[in-house]
Amino acid sequence: MTTSEKENLSEGPGAGISNRASEDALSSSPFDRNGKPSGTRFWIIMAALMLAFTISTLDGAVVSTALPTIVHSFDIGAGYVWVNNIYFLTTAAIQPFLGQLSDLWGRRWVFIGTVALFLLGSGIIGGATSSAMLIAGRGVQGLGAGGVNMMVELIISDLMPLRERGTYLGLLFAVSSTVSAAGPVISGALAAGNQWRWIWYLNLPIGGLSLVMSVIWLSLARPRSDKSLKQQILSIDWLGAALVAASTVAILWAIAYGGASKLWSDGGVIAALVTGFVGLGLFIIWQGMPQCKNPIAPLRLFANRTSAVAFFLAFSNTIVIYWPLFMLPLYFQSVRNVSPKESGIQLLPFAFFFPVGAAFGGAMMAKTGRYKPFHLVAFALCTLSFGLCSILNRNSHKALHVIFEILAALGIGIPVACLLPPVQAPLKDSDTAVSTATFAFIRSFGSIWGLAIPAAIFNNRFSQLLHTIEDDTARSMLANGKAYELASAKFSAQFTGRTGDQVIAVYTASLQRTWQIAVVFAGFSFLAALCEKEIPLRQDLETDYGIEGNVEKAQPKQTDEDASIRVASA
Repeated sequence: MTTSEKENLSEGPGAGISNRASEDALSSSPFDRNGKPSGTRFWIIMAALMLAFTISTLDGAVVSTALPTIVHSFDIGAGYVWVNNIYFLTTAAIQPFLGQLSDLWGRRWVFIGTVALFLLGSGIIGGATSSAMLIAGRGVQGLGAGGVNMMVELIISDLMPLRERGTYLGLLFAVSSTVSAAGPVISGALAAGNQWRWIWYLNLPIGGLSLVMSVIWLSLARPRSDKSLKQQILSIDWLGAALVAASTVAILWAIAYGGASKLWSDGGVIAALVTGFVGLGLFIIWQGMPQCKNPIAPLRLFANRTSAVAFFLAFSNTIVIYWPLFMLPLYFQSVRNVSPKESGIQLLPFAFFFPVGAAFGGAMMAKTGRYKPFHLVAFALCTLSFGLCSILNRNSHKALHVIFEILAALGIGIPVACLLPPVQAPLKDSDTAVSTATFAFIRSFGSIWGLAIPAAIFNNRFSQLLHTIEDDTARSMLANGKAYELASAKFSAQFTGRTGDQVIAVYTASLQRTWQIAVVFAGFSFLAALCEKEIPLRQDLETDYGIEGNVEKAQPKQTDEDASIRVASA
């Protein structure tokens, strides 16, 4: 960038984004004279990002309704948790690595490569002929989704000043969630017709369009490096990435089988948990050692209270979002005895109001420059809604679960777009990639626990209450983690009278226990939000990774002293 370009800086909400002097340059630039996003090219880029982000997040909505039917097709039994957990595992494991890769080689091809990987996984799942192939496809798809989700937020962070990121992150989540609202209905209908493979085949044309648009229009700058390819590869924190992946696998294995096919006191379960948490401890130690020259999650990111709390809230908010997504369909199908399609329809209030909350939270943060009040309101609503869900039973009026879903959707949706900016507020813009990657990893790690924790609570409670079902046939069918797989109106119809009532009673009590534990998670998050400090959100931007030919520079240039002041105030 020339000296004149550095001096050509604008004032206003988008201050800090440089503009070309000529009218011709402005006409092709993705920003207007005030530094605000404008023009066809910018919105094509946003459309490509939204398409990719939508299909990667859509999986969380569509799988929940169809999962009982899918796992029944392959007779997976208690191993059903791996259909989702392998996806979340690979999603989390890849993100810290991709954060460093995008700093070394730029954002464009890393994003394009992850979209292609996601589509490959979708094709494998659609053509799966065995449970092993199904789970392997979910693993490949998770690698792609992890990259897509992280890279989309990173690219938006590279294009937008901190104050305005909430608006576009809110727009991103609102669009993807609105489309996802139809996901449970579509997946339920496809599952009921035994056409569940199309849940993943539909990703191919949509993702293909995003891929083409990205190749043509997503031209992003990156700084030149004087390092050779070998030096760049060696600079990646391979040990840190390996420790994260291995620890995540160990923890995930333990929570997948503990309380289901194995007791929590089982030696293998305990060993896996201990190994996983020790591995995470070693990872943290390694990140702070001088021998770790380029850590994937530098401890300076957690050195201030505001970023640390925001990281925790991202983790907890991701955990709690999976409670309604997976436990409500289980309630509808096992207690209310509705079809998968009807289950998807009954989940629509949550699916509709979640994007409303996301858009509201992001827009209000951008307008007011504040985030703490919205975090407090959101987690208060979340805690209340989960407590109300714990009273649901077979006789509850439909209006009740609709109201509870709306409260939960707003409580979970509002923080979604206004958690990353508080993480980055006390940090330098040069930490954008590593903070976004760490944020994405923590959120993905939360996704693993998001399904595993309620599933483990449900399975454990169901096993405890199984003896109350007097019929030997019903009891044997539901043993060893089969309760989730068999949760359907078709299964319940096999048992009438006293036995049928007992089966539904055990399902109801097990679900109520999961909601009671959810209240604890949401309530603790509310208390954590009280500890946040309100850091001013910058309206200037400094990055070497903006749109090629329009690389953004801050006004004034951010110094280490400025960053130190923000950290001190955090």
